[in-house]
Amino acid sequence: MTYARFGLFVNGAWQPARSGRTLPVLSPVTEQSLGDCPAAGPEDTAAALDAAEAGLAAWSALPAFSRADALHRIADEMTRRADEAARMISLETGKPIAQAQREWVLSTDQFRWMAEEARRIYGRIVESRVPGGRFEIHHEPVGIVAAFTAWNFPAVLIARKLAPALAAGCSVIVRPSSQTPGTAMVLVDCCRAGGLPEGTVNLLTGSTEATYAPLMADKRVRKVSLTGSTRVGQQMIRDAADTLKKVSMELGGNAPLIVFDDADLKTALDTAVATKFANAGQVCVTPDRFYVHDRVHDAFVEGFVERTRAIRLGDGLDASVGMGPLINARRLSEIEATVQSAVAAGAQVAFGGRRPSGFNAGHFFEPTVLTGCTDDMPVMAEENFGPIAAITRFADEEEALTRANASDMGLSAYAFTNSPARARRAVHRLKAGMVGINSFAMAASEAPFGGTGYSGMGREGGAEGIADYLDVKSSQVVWA
Repeated sequence: MTYARFGLFVNGAWQPARSGRTLPVLSPVTEQSLGDCPAAGPEDTAAALDAAEAGLAAWSALPAFSRADALHRIADEMTRRADEAARMISLETGKPIAQAQREWVLSTDQFRWMAEEARRIYGRIVESRVPGGRFEIHHEPVGIVAAFTAWNFPAVLIARKLAPALAAGCSVIVRPSSQTPGTAMVLVDCCRAGGLPEGTVNLLTGSTEATYAPLMADKRVRKVSLTGSTRVGQQMIRDAADTLKKVSMELGGNAPLIVFDDADLKTALDTAVATKFANAGQVCVTPDRFYVHDRVHDAFVEGFVERTRAIRLGDGLDASVGMGPLINARRLSEIEATVQSAVAAGAQVAFGGRRPSGFNAGHFFEPTVLTGCTDDMPVMAEENFGPIAAITRFADEEEALTRANASDMGLSAYAFTNSPARARRAVHRLKAGMVGINSFAMAASEAPFGGTGYSGMGREGGAEGIADYLDVKSSQVVWA
């Protein structure tokens, strides 16, 4: 199994935890062990920090073009190992294999894109008011980066942090979710094959207790990047303040989808159902709150239920499966409670709403469609992070935009309309870092990814993605 084949990655070598401790990794499909991964302790964390310090010196000294070549080599290795990686993603998360394959492609794209951004870390010259002088503004790597990632996209979440950090010249300590360590191991081994200096990339797996505090307390770590919940992000920001680390936070979402009465309903339905139930709804940018105009509401619900009914549940390694399980028993219980709360408050179950019959194991929940939802229900007011489409009506554009913006979250928002003027108004008015009009395709290497408000700060991807890993330095040289 991958966990025994690899382990922790410190100073350019795979190794077990110094304590010899391991933790089981459980399949969300079978609830059985996939294997045991090393549980990094304080000694492993200290070694990774020392290695990252040496790796930073070697890696940051390389020319940008050499770093770009290395990132392309990593991407080449990722392409060669795509089948292995997709299988591991599906095993650990339960997501359908086609979705796992797409995730690995998107992860590879991050390295390709950032390889070219490494060549384009531009400075500038500013004329000075001092006679004979001029300012030179350039950029330097921020330093050692600690990258903390969630389990729902175990490859692409790492790639969005690792690729820009490497492009900028930083060394990185990757701290993945303990539920998906194998995917991180495959990705880091691709970095090893890319020929990076020892210590440039390090991987610590296991529970967070023994690694989080040392990483946050060490002042050599100059940047932390998190993909996780808003609650965890708030705590990490507080902890980072003690050593004034830079932070990037990609946190929770509670995305609205507005379907106007002039929308192309077939396109809206085909894409919305596929997006909502991808990865069993465990996606931070997936639409949670569906605001549908009165005139098309009933047709939209009918079409949504029809398409949802066709989704087959099961093991993601089966190519015929359209939706896998939730990640663990706690998530399953939370989703069940969310549906029950909505129904008790007056929502109606148009489809699903329960654990499916015929499954003796696994954290499965039916793809669920709720109607008659009100904005004060938790299913609407909070990120449900599961396979629940909560649908409500609206009467006019102003009402829809006002209700859609009534959230502290601001990660993504969507609208379907055939009116260019209405589309422009929606882009302008919706409070979110990313707005999709007639599209949900927001996660691309060429575009910045991130939110506003309680959804975090900083951007991953696009030309903006490398900026969070660079410090700005200005100098004035005066010639007499």
